[in-house]
Amino acid sequence: MRQRVFSGVQPTADSLHLGNYLGAVKGMLALQETCDCVFAVVDYHAITVPYEPARLAGRVLGVATDYLAAGLDPAKAALLVQSDVPEHVELAWLLGVGVPVAKLRQLPTFKDKAARTGAANVGLLCYPLLMAADILIYKAELVPVGRDQLPHIELAREIARLFNRTFGETFPEPQGRVNEAAVVPGLDGGGAMSKSVPGSYIALSDPPEEIHRKLSQAVTDPARQRRRDPGDPARCNLYTIHGFYTPAEKRAELAHSCRTAGIGCLECKALLAEEIIADLTPLQARRAELAAHPDSVRDVLRDGARRARPLAQATLAEVRGRMGFVT
Repeated sequence: MRQRVFSGVQPTADSLHLGNYLGAVKGMLALQETCDCVFAVVDYHAITVPYEPARLAGRVLGVATDYLAAGLDPAKAALLVQSDVPEHVELAWLLGVGVPVAKLRQLPTFKDKAARTGAANVGLLCYPLLMAADILIYKAELVPVGRDQLPHIELAREIARLFNRTFGETFPEPQGRVNEAAVVPGLDGGGAMSKSVPGSYIALSDPPEEIHRKLSQAVTDPARQRRRDPGDPARCNLYTIHGFYTPAEKRAELAHSCRTAGIGCLECKALLAEEIIADLTPLQARRAELAAHPDSVRDVLRDGARRARPLAQATLAEVRGRMGFVT
């Protein structure tokens, strides 16, 4: 039997960024050829931190458009909006009665987002619980994620084991799959690219001149204060991004030129910009065509929910029955 795959992306910006694309989407889309895939725009997750209600629907549509432009084939994988399948939330409630609050409090993403946004609300605390429900409602076996999400996958596994022990064998234990480019460094030098950190990312919708501008301002090796200063590629975020684009032989040349001050940071940034632009140009052409016909994207989302919801309903009925609910 083909493995069941689930993965989701939050609509917290108008477009996905390069880190999402390299770190998650490319790997996710490769799986649609050999697995039964359910991909979601997880809008309930997006409201666990301060957000703009007037922009939410547009951002959901933008993320869905990016998925399709990147190569998601609706004939091979279901693409849906999380809130269009309400069984996700009901399952989260049912599973949550067995999860200690202390377990949720200790997860690193809760601590990080609460500190960064000041939004230590119940939704943010229960974010990993809803993520577990997103996965388990489809009995997914494989979940492509960034490395920072692995603690959440482990929680989903623990919840599945707990439910199975308490109520009977129901859920497979999902496995996290970390892509080769799981962590794409941010342009600000402060960690991974993040939609919540302006200036740290390149959006998939950024035109060439914007990509050049962002990279020209990106933080590199702090030792290179002047053009003549030698650098250390191992300390440069952009050299890491070169690893996703630049052939090994050319990358070795750039490393040598950096260490000997044979090339300046601006030259290195310009080379990387051209490689990124070449990669994104066909995607952006498809994106523009899809954006010109938003109803076709909405149709894909409605059809994805129509196809996936019976799976969710069947799982929820099984869970309710095992827990003693009579309908």
